[in-house]
Amino acid sequence: MLASFRAASRPLARRAWLARSVQTTADSTRLASDTPESHSEPFKLTLHEDAFHGFKTDIPSLEVDVTKEMLLDLYYKMTAMRRMEMAADQLYKAKLIRGFCHLAIGQEAVSVGLESGITWDDLVITAYRCHPYAVLRGGSIKGVIAELLGRQDGMSHGKGGSMHIFTPRFFGGNGIVGAQVPVGAGIALAQKYSGHKKVTFALYGDGASNQGQVFESFNMAKLYNLPCVFVCENNKYGMGTSAERSSANTQYYTRGDYIPGLQVNGMDIIAVHQAVKWARERALNDEGPLVLEFVTYRYGGHSMSDPGTTYRTREEIQQMRSTQDPIRGLQRYLEEWGVATEDQLKDIDKKAREEVNEAVEEAKKSPEPEIKDLWTDIYYKGTEPPLMRGREREEIHYY
Repeated sequence: MLASFRAASRPLARRAWLARSVQTTADSTRLASDTPESHSEPFKLTLHEDAFHGFKTDIPSLEVDVTKEMLLDLYYKMTAMRRMEMAADQLYKAKLIRGFCHLAIGQEAVSVGLESGITWDDLVITAYRCHPYAVLRGGSIKGVIAELLGRQDGMSHGKGGSMHIFTPRFFGGNGIVGAQVPVGAGIALAQKYSGHKKVTFALYGDGASNQGQVFESFNMAKLYNLPCVFVCENNKYGMGTSAERSSANTQYYTRGDYIPGLQVNGMDIIAVHQAVKWARERALNDEGPLVLEFVTYRYGGHSMSDPGTTYRTREEIQQMRSTQDPIRGLQRYLEEWGVATEDQLKDIDKKAREEVNEAVEEAKKSPEPEIKDLWTDIYYKGTEPPLMRGREREEIHYY
């Protein structure tokens, strides 16, 4: 009785446990039509009824059109991204990678699913857990690994490291917590000002959600009705703190206040794909910004310096790995729906492993940056000043 009274006296967001939670299993989608023989012929799937929760908005359709080709591509990309992150983990432990390194093992459905739901013209910006986005947005596995190793073939020529990797369609990789969110809003403003029919996806984590600049960005995006989707990757933990200990409102999709929100099962790549497509179309229809929350989970620590077991139990991590893994969930779909056999999926796994292993070996062969490279990549090419001063007054480089 007392517990009920206390719950009733709290704001709605603090009583979220009374409501039905968004589904977070990786294999709750159902086959809604026969699987065709052709790899390019669409067939229908039905998402779980709790795959989405909406705030001040309708939710996407639970009916999803897919093809065998699309599903196999998603499986390969998720497998390759995990293999890449596992390789980075091994290289770090071998002390070949130094400094900060944040891995996304367990969150592959978000990065791969987001990429599958947007077009090449759309733009993405995120925080420091950025390796898969860098590859999917026009980079390469070799380029990411070489960057982590500090080599010339790295995507930032060995100067940026884990947190600062970019492509023409990907604005990073940013090291300051939450600082990429206002930059993302600015990118969306530039798109709207220029009349481009594109959407910006500005990603941040549950740990950054309490940053003031995030809320300032929400306000500006709504004022200007920007084509910006604010994406919260809620992996349940900040550096070493659970979401419940750091956030009064853990329903992050409701935090836009005046901005509609959508909470999504971030462990099911089909749900992620459908949500991103819907969010993109909404923005292109001039319906303004959206807060999109993916409920996901990271298996490792916050970074390589964090064992990840001081603020959660090993049993919790193992349970997530064994029951809600996004790759294993998609694997079950593919086998049950007759898209691929177990042996065919093993061949895909082998191909992904070989691609990553080859990329690692090639990255290791790349030389380290030279002293002269210290003077490059400071300014955008063609905009350099006549000269640049170094550490001392006499140390001057002329362009």
